[in-house]
Amino acid sequence: MCITNSVGTGGNNAAADVRSLQLLLNLNSGQRGFSCALGTDGLWGAGTRGALENFQQIIGSPVGKPVTAGDATLAALRGGLSGGLTQPKLWLALINASSARIAAFHQPVLDVLTRYRIDTPLRIAHFLAQIAHESGCLRYTEELASGSAYEGRKDLGNLQTGDGPRFKGRGLIQLTGRANYRQYGQYCKRDFENKDDPALVSSDPALAVDVAGWFWANRTLNDWADKDDLREVTRRVNGGFNGLDDRAAYLARAKWLLLG
Repeated sequence: MCITNSVGTGGNNAAADVRSLQLLLNLNSGQRGFSCALGTDGLWGAGTRGALENFQQIIGSPVGKPVTAGDATLAALRGGLSGGLTQPKLWLALINASSARIAAFHQPVLDVLTRYRIDTPLRIAHFLAQIAHESGCLRYTEELASGSAYEGRKDLGNLQTGDGPRFKGRGLIQLTGRANYRQYGQYCKRDFENKDDPALVSSDPALAVDVAGWFWANRTLNDWADKDDLREVTRRVNGGFNGLDDRAAYLARAKWLLLG
């Protein structure tokens, strides 16, 4: 579901829910004679109230009634969504991202979905749920720790002094260790050991998303997404089930947006 609490006059009006409603109203503009171009600031105000009341009047829902999960207004807003993962729909899926991050990552995400055959609504929903949790909705493309904990880790190929920090976790699904940077570099025709700065995997949105797609394909996660097996997808991404509830919440959002 795209809204977790009530939005409207007298509603709970959490910022993420208000922003979700603003995005949905904008996506329905041009249909049924409805028109709006709301700011997506997550603040309940006169503009959003007027647009919602206008939409409710057009669809025959009680005007002024707060929108709640599963009600007729939300169902009508969902019914007006077009196909494809547009930039506003990506923001709806990763609702806690900033507008700047959505703009920077939208095209790289589309490219990766095509490149790695993450090409059904269910596959896309699972992929978005995992990167939403792993990156804090695109906030983090590099682990916060220094990477010193990986120093001397032979299982990661960290055999030289400084390899831990140099090859720390980066990307929307984090690439960690000299050996993994080497393997990914061989795939994408980069040399992160000698020529290319390993930090590019976090600073270049195209690489940050691509490494997640590469990881996804290498671990055959499309197969588990096809089975709608969130636990197994999570286990293969995380090595366990950390953040399972958060991943499940993002998966539910993405399914609501993408699955008919």
